[in-house]
Amino acid sequence: MMSLRSSARLVPRVLSRTSFAAVARQSPVTTRTLLKSNAAVFRPQQVSAFSTSFIRRAPAGETDAELSAKLESEIEFEQDVKENEPVPASIKDFLENGPFEIEDVPGKEDVVLTRTFGNEKITVSFSIADLHNYDPDLQDADSALGDEDLEGGRNTAGEEDSEFDTGADEPGVPCRLRIVVEKPGQGALNIEALASDGGVVVENVYHYADAALAHARTPEAVHAAQDIYPGPPFGSLDEDLQILMERYLEERGIGQALAVFVPDYMEMKEQKEYLAWLAKVKQFVDA
Repeated sequence: MMSLRSSARLVPRVLSRTSFAAVARQSPVTTRTLLKSNAAVFRPQQVSAFSTSFIRRAPAGETDAELSAKLESEIEFEQDVKENEPVPASIKDFLENGPFEIEDVPGKEDVVLTRTFGNEKITVSFSIADLHNYDPDLQDADSALGDEDLEGGRNTAGEEDSEFDTGADEPGVPCRLRIVVEKPGQGALNIEALASDGGVVVENVYHYADAALAHARTPEAVHAAQDIYPGPPFGSLDEDLQILMERYLEERGIGQALAVFVPDYMEMKEQKEYLAWLAKVKQFVDA
């Protein structure tokens, strides 16, 4: 059955055709005259016969309601988890008593910590993307390779203690830190480190005369930073130099407290972002 809207749009065309037929019966000459003078009027009416008014909106998919219900179930579950799990003390203590200010934009993966230390501006950034890229099987394999150095791969003492290790806590997810220490007129140090097992492990230390290169984001800036001598691998430096560099960072608040805070906050943020993602997807499906 034709819809009321389509019928209403057809009424003017029917009336026009009826009027034209009546005029044509009265006089052929008048008909030709009308055809010439009113051609511009009749052509749009003929084109309008192909109006999109006949295109009907496709019905919603059969799985929409089921998908929406599943999303709602996941949202309720995540909300229950959020309500039943208090904010870890490591996060609360660090935010309330630590020297850093936090910049956490909803919907973004990166979290940025900033502070001043004397004439220095210090920035520490990390990303919840590390949670997605973490492979616990690969981590376990690395640990197993380290144990093979004892008695040809057998650690008899470890075998005796293994039954007592089953209840041990799982290690936290290692999180990469990007540390930038800037001084006016002196450029910046860019330090790549890892927050793991309650400690900060330095991997590389770069110096840039232009502090902007330490925050390189654009392809041009990244390319310019890559052309600069990066320095030797941190692990190849004199051991005392490595220890002093770690103490240098600890004096600036980049130590154990931060190493414990970052993985805990990363997991809390990931849960928050996941809950927001579920809500957005459900809203889209229901629209």
